[in-house]
Amino acid sequence: MLILIRGGGDLATGVAIRLIHSGLRVAITELPQPLAVRRTVSFAEAVYAGEVTIEGISAQCVTDPTDSLRILTIFGRQKVPVLVDPDCTAARTLHPMVIVDGRMTKSPPEPIGYIPRLYIGLGPGFVAGKNCQAVIETRRGSTLGRVFWNGGPEPDTGQPEGDHARVLRSPADGELIARTKIGDHVEQGQVIAEIGGQSVTAPFTGILRGLIHPGLVVNQGLKIGDIDSRDNPDLYQMVSDKALSIGGGVLEAILTKPELRLQMWA
Repeated sequence: MLILIRGGGDLATGVAIRLIHSGLRVAITELPQPLAVRRTVSFAEAVYAGEVTIEGISAQCVTDPTDSLRILTIFGRQKVPVLVDPDCTAARTLHPMVIVDGRMTKSPPEPIGYIPRLYIGLGPGFVAGKNCQAVIETRRGSTLGRVFWNGGPEPDTGQPEGDHARVLRSPADGELIARTKIGDHVEQGQVIAEIGGQSVTAPFTGILRGLIHPGLVVNQGLKIGDIDSRDNPDLYQMVSDKALSIGGGVLEAILTKPELRLQMWA
């Protein structure tokens, strides 16, 4: 059984890894220029690098989503195909039984011309029974990873979780020029990047946990980076507990369906 995940950011990657460890086959669709912040734990980075390995699982980019032979070859090598396919056109040829929408757009999904046996949405923007069949809570708290078969998760607050200062945003429109790299120790006030002639500085001392791909042209206010005050250099390469919890919710949703359960490892 094939599971197609829309989006290859850090949360969607955690879902993919949990499903793969459970013996399931996964493919991912992404934008031509992904905006993943935690790139060291995002399969989306394969679009830029060609191939990436995260926690022992490798993913390879497929620029032509209609290239079925290349996709099958990547599956045969026990790797994850990452398709440059923002409109999810590959669903009509791959025929996935399950689609997981992990793009975190916080808005309802657009029609893709294909109806899977189960469409799962992650986080705000999804309402079970309206634009998907199941929704997984993505906000930290007592309901994180919980499956909703009716209604939706907690609404988007528009604010990041935890210390708001940890999130780095673009001060202007322009090309991002990196002055540090993910995993670097940074001191408070240190220049992380420059955009449109303006500097992005570290709000406190810690580890640069995430930074979108250098060279991208971004808009003012876009989230471009993340600082971790724990200052542990090992954490930037680890899929988060949050992502794995959400992955557990996705696995539960799939297993809840008897008709899918019988075909999961066929």
